[in-house]
Amino acid sequence: MERIIIVDKNDNVVGHKDRGTLNEEDIYRVSALWITNSKKEILLARRHKNKSHHPRRWGPAVAGTVDEGESYKENIIKEAEEELGLKNIDPAIGLKREAKEKYHHFTQWYTMVLDEDISYFKIQEDEVEEIKWWAKEDLKTELEAHPENFLPQMKYYLDIF
Repeated sequence: MERIIIVDKNDNVVGHKDRGTLNEEDIYRVSALWITNSKKEILLARRHKNKSHHPRRWGPAVAGTVDEGESYKENIIKEAEEELGLKNIDPAIGLKREAKEKYHHFTQWYTMVLDEDISYFKIQEDEVEEIKWWAKEDLKTELEAHPENFLPQMKYYLDIF
């Protein structure tokens, strides 16, 4: 079974746990990738309906929980290949943010610009239901009208990227 990294309030590793065994006190690590294109569109992915966290909600193009033995960057490179079929990427490091909602974790963000049509991507169907390029204004409008269709922090992400 895969084990994930457990950290303290300063993001220092304090242990590891089997996936699916976290409790409310556990803090874990997530890496995420914000992909835009030269038209300033944003690539979002709709999480699979069977995901335990936020099923069927739109979120960043790629995200994943960091496994034992991985760095944030190693994880995002692995997840980008698994979830979207992206190979040999070198995303730029972005901000790191602590989320203290229902799930407590640190998210290390990465960014990249990629000018590819949706058909270029090879989605991992048990992780991602669909992907879509969004114009920023269209995304803002949809987020205002239907926030329940997006990850809880999507408005915040949209404001900082």
